[in-house]
Amino acid sequence: MSVDLSVTIAGTVFKNPVMDASGTFGSGMEYAEFTDLNRLGAVVTKGVSNVPWEGNPTPRIAETPSGMMNAIGLQNPGIDVFIKRDLSFLSDFDTNVIVNVCGHTEEEYIEVVERLAGESRVQMLEINVSCPNVRTGGIAFGTDKRMLERVTSLVKKKAKQPVIMKLSPNVTDISEMAKAAEAGGADAISLINTLMAMKIDIYNRKFAIANRTGGLSGPAIRPVAVRMVYDASHAVKIPVIGMGGITSGEDAVEFMMAGASAVAVGMYNFHDPEAMIKVIGGIESFCVKTGVKDIHEIIGCI
Repeated sequence: MSVDLSVTIAGTVFKNPVMDASGTFGSGMEYAEFTDLNRLGAVVTKGVSNVPWEGNPTPRIAETPSGMMNAIGLQNPGIDVFIKRDLSFLSDFDTNVIVNVCGHTEEEYIEVVERLAGESRVQMLEINVSCPNVRTGGIAFGTDKRMLERVTSLVKKKAKQPVIMKLSPNVTDISEMAKAAEAGGADAISLINTLMAMKIDIYNRKFAIANRTGGLSGPAIRPVAVRMVYDASHAVKIPVIGMGGITSGEDAVEFMMAGASAVAVGMYNFHDPEAMIKVIGGIESFCVKTGVKDIHEIIGCI
């Protein structure tokens, strides 16, 4: 039995609903010799800023039960290098390209968005609103609904590609944040980003990572992520891309039944470079086993 896995988000057609979570796959170049990028629904790039960011001091990563913590600090070479090196590389592959955009001020976001406006290789933009707004004492854009709506609106006015707002789970009510992004004009939302966490090395009496706190990802956060995807998808009419601890096709199906139109695989890419290909196969196997001919039959079915 053949299964139609294609989905459409904000006018962009995806051959299947599987992509990587930003920051776990580079811009595809690092994984290209291990996995076939042409088989992915999309490649989501690492965060791109207007100028190079050095990131946080090391150590930046720590293992946790059923997951990991990271505090990379969105290290990246900046938009100039990204366009010349990464976008050029991705032009050789038959997959959608979604560029994750980061910034510390509204102007920094806008500068990157404007630079990408003329890049036909970019199908969509994903705006990382977990960045700290330096003008408001370091409060993340994505934890204040008024700030989130404002930056979404400003980005939409300048963007030539559809805009996905990537939401932070470190809020009281994810539904309100989803509504704020929709009110600002977002074409879609993606969630969840990592949960704020801490780990202490008790024998050396110091923090496990230099930043003290970091973002928790992996299977440990999946039930939280599924709940938030469900809440957000029932609060807005725009599409939702779900992520958080996906390690199998069954995990991906769970997110889609909760309301996600597509899913992103994150930490599992570190464990297995072929993770996304296996997730795609797992979704298809589930559909065949349960008689699902079109992936839309399960999206939001709960």
